[in-house]
Amino acid sequence: MSSSSSLAAAAAAAARKRALTEQKFSELSPALSPEVVKALKSGGFRRCTPVQAAAIPLLLSHKDVAVDAATGSGKTLAFVVPVVEILRRRPSLPKPHEVLGIIISPTRELSLQIYNVAQPFFATLKGATSMLLVGGLDIKAELKKLEEEGANILVGTPGKLFDVMERLDTLNYKNLEILILDEADRLLDLGFQKQITSIISKLPKLRRTGLFSATQTEAVKELAKAGLRNPVRVEVKTEAKPTSNDGAQQELGPSKTPLGLRLEYMICEASNKSSQLVDFLVQNNGKKIMVYFATCACVDYWAVVLPLLNSLKGSPIIPYHGKMKQGAREKALASFSALSSGILVCTDVAARGLDIPHVDLIVQYDPPQDPNVFIHRAGRTARYDKEGDAIVFLLPKEDTYVEFLKRRCVPLTERECSTNAVDIVPQIRTAALEDRNVMEKGLTAFVSFVRAYKEHHCSYIFRWKDLEIGKLAMEYGLLQIPSMPEVKHHSLSLEGFTPVDDVDVTKIKYKDKAREKQRQKTLKRKAEELAQKPEVEKKKKAPEKPEKPKRKKTGKQRQAVQTKEDMDELAHEYRLLKKLKRGVIDEDEYEKLTGFGDSDDGDSSDGSDPDLDERKERGNKVLKKVRQKGKTKGSRIFEGRNKQKTRRK
Repeated sequence: MSSSSSLAAAAAAAARKRALTEQKFSELSPALSPEVVKALKSGGFRRCTPVQAAAIPLLLSHKDVAVDAATGSGKTLAFVVPVVEILRRRPSLPKPHEVLGIIISPTRELSLQIYNVAQPFFATLKGATSMLLVGGLDIKAELKKLEEEGANILVGTPGKLFDVMERLDTLNYKNLEILILDEADRLLDLGFQKQITSIISKLPKLRRTGLFSATQTEAVKELAKAGLRNPVRVEVKTEAKPTSNDGAQQELGPSKTPLGLRLEYMICEASNKSSQLVDFLVQNNGKKIMVYFATCACVDYWAVVLPLLNSLKGSPIIPYHGKMKQGAREKALASFSALSSGILVCTDVAARGLDIPHVDLIVQYDPPQDPNVFIHRAGRTARYDKEGDAIVFLLPKEDTYVEFLKRRCVPLTERECSTNAVDIVPQIRTAALEDRNVMEKGLTAFVSFVRAYKEHHCSYIFRWKDLEIGKLAMEYGLLQIPSMPEVKHHSLSLEGFTPVDDVDVTKIKYKDKAREKQRQKTLKRKAEELAQKPEVEKKKKAPEKPEKPKRKKTGKQRQAVQTKEDMDELAHEYRLLKKLKRGVIDEDEYEKLTGFGDSDDGDSSDGSDPDLDERKERGNKVLKKVRQKGKTKGSRIFEGRNKQKTRRK
């Protein structure tokens, strides 16, 4: 055996020794039944972890427990074993529709994992049946099965359990013995408070309740007050003692991470971050690695780009995120679990509860929005009594995150950037120029990352206005910086970006011929529609405001309008009469303008119209009437002018 193999075996043995206690399952008090001990031995479990040694006896002694323990510390067995033992100790066999135990977890994957782990133990129960209730399955078929066959143990997500309890009346919860809430903080973070409260309200108060979580938040404490009776709090902390290359040990104090886990961080510029990631993956070729990204779009992008790079060709790279269909997610998880080496690129949907076997390395390329998730991500390796490594990539302005984690009992050691990392940006850009799919996924991933960065809980550390957009775009290998409000309306730094010259991105084609054919059809149709539209329609017209319906005028309003019209007519006739007296107009023009004469030009007047005196008399009457009214502005103006003329004379 080589010296390196000997060191690895010694380190694994030391980690196993630290992770387990001297307490054997067969020697626990109260004692476990022989059938359960046999099932434990068949699974390779002989000695307890600290959380198992503390929680199992408490639950078997009719105590409620609130367990706060590091991820990967064996919490699943800490509640599965008590559930089985409590049901085994019942004096009579359960009835088909009598629910005696419920286990609630936040995600489908975690519920499925718990159900599979518990099957060997559930099999030791005589006459008891169990059922998995998670989303994505036919609710009608499940309800029919429960109504016909019943179930004594329910394992599932809160949404599905709530739905079943609301719809189905045939199940009896009056004799429920035990309720388990796994990953309690996550249950509340995902907004299941209402469903959990409703479920608890339908259960008897005289029961045992176990609340298990890797982090105890204020919301979890409130839930413990509402759902637990005088709970015993179990808090398991470990001492982090990472083994260095020379065999020396550095004491880092209390930690919330598994004992066999070595945590590191690397600080590098944004433009060099993706190159450092690829170099790190190449250095750890042959290991089983999980790489965490901020968004689903980022996972989709890097799952396409990484296999195209020369240094990673041939490496199995599997995407996994919450927007994938349930069948695709299960297939991806099963494929990665079956691999001895490979890379799973994922989001935080794979951060909690999943027990993927033999994971060697965790890479947090993007730090999580919620700092509590950091521990859960890292806990996918070094599970139970194994060893593992985890690293987080940070930008220079994010270095205070290290001190922040240290204060939360998550100590990290620094890892220097590689000086021999190959620049992968030219390779990514070449791939984007050859395939429109790569270019579009890159733009989508970039925009989603910037917007996710704005939602960081530690906004005083991760300040999005300090993002160097130019360098970040180079990290993603973009051909151009996308037009987005965060760039337009804020003075974010564009330094460090080198645009690709003489490239028309509209002419980049899909490698997939079917997609490219569809794109060309869409472009042709849009061009034809644009050509058919007249030029006037191209300009967007402001929408015309609808005319307000006219209200009917009152009698007083109509009388006021009529009076004004009469006064205007009188004033007009008065002005014409003045002009006639001054000789400005003759009698013919006066007749035409007042409407008394004929407007035809064929017959001329000789000035001896017998009705002239009558018209003059009418004009004088008009003048007299106007002066008597004295209310219109026109009459006052006329009188003022007459007085001025009199003074001049």
